[in-house]
Amino acid sequence: MSNLAINGGLRVRENFLSLQIPYLGEEEIRAVVTSMKSMELGGDGPKGRELEKIMENYLGLKYAFLVTSGTSALEISMMVAGVGQGDEVILPSFAFVSAANVVLRQGARPVFVEIEKDTFNIDPESFLKAITPETKAVIVIHYAGHACRMEDILKIADEHDILVVEDAAHAIGAKYNVSYLGTLGRMGCFSFHQTKNIICGEGGAIVTNNEDIAKKIEIIREKGTNRSSFLRGERDKYTWMDIGGSYVLSDLLAAILIEQFQKLEAINKMRRRNALTLTEKLKDFQDKIILPVEKEYAKSNWSLYSIRVKNKERRDWFIEALKAEGIGATFHFIPLHSSPYGKNALGCKEDDLLITEEVSQSLVRLPLFAQMTEGDLDDIARAVKKILPFI
Repeated sequence: MSNLAINGGLRVRENFLSLQIPYLGEEEIRAVVTSMKSMELGGDGPKGRELEKIMENYLGLKYAFLVTSGTSALEISMMVAGVGQGDEVILPSFAFVSAANVVLRQGARPVFVEIEKDTFNIDPESFLKAITPETKAVIVIHYAGHACRMEDILKIADEHDILVVEDAAHAIGAKYNVSYLGTLGRMGCFSFHQTKNIICGEGGAIVTNNEDIAKKIEIIREKGTNRSSFLRGERDKYTWMDIGGSYVLSDLLAAILIEQFQKLEAINKMRRRNALTLTEKLKDFQDKIILPVEKEYAKSNWSLYSIRVKNKERRDWFIEALKAEGIGATFHFIPLHSSPYGKNALGCKEDDLLITEEVSQSLVRLPLFAQMTEGDLDDIARAVKKILPFI
């Protein structure tokens, strides 16, 4: 077995960063040093603007804005959408808490809906049924880099005049048909947290093709001022224009991310290779587990690799048994509707969304990194084979 250790619930080599974050090395170090020597350390600097152009060209859209996190991107999207008191925003309950928090911060109500059992993404039919006259927006989450059924979602949203925000935190470089995820809705939100495919430690981006939305984003992320246009020399002073926040990303982090972005395609290619190899190694165990699927309309970046155990009562035992074998498996989201806040503050009930509950209670995240070797993947398969007879 490979020389492995457990770190934060994930199976990693003793050199954690070399496995989870491929090629984070001399290029990134040089980029940071160069940025420091330039004394351009704040936000909306030359490195940030360079990276925004790289993102715009890569994604094939007009406007990309770097921000401090994926959560910040979602916060801005709700502000731009004009979400406020009395509004409702639809989102899947199987989601990271940020997606609900940004709705509540605007004084609006999150409306939790079902996911599809095979992709763990929002179910368009459940979205449709949840629409009311108060529905302002929908947040769709591309879980693990697997695309939602965007054609169906966009059709429903268009028919009911609902703004679509894509939470593409898992999905940089992933596609729906020929389009990159994050570019199909009115706004797309990305994360570059160190757990993502490419990273700068903490960071994010919000993107759009709409000029009016872009103008609002630019003001909101600069404390509600027109400072960005001032820096471009378009005015001799800047002033307060709207409610905003301090959301711009430091140029130091942008410098790291420029180097990481050059490696994105290679990283995603390696993750795909490893995901498909792992699926092949686990295919003979489908009497006990359910393997992840990639739909015909989707090309995943394999941000995560999640399986489900058919005997969900043994899921937690299965995770602990894998850890005992040196495989850092873990569960994932506790559904938002069945969380303490969801039940106590929002009045949700655990049996409101039965598919979401079933997925959450049976899901197991297996380790998947770009730099894993065939031996690493064999270790996972051997451990699974050893443990499955007991569940």
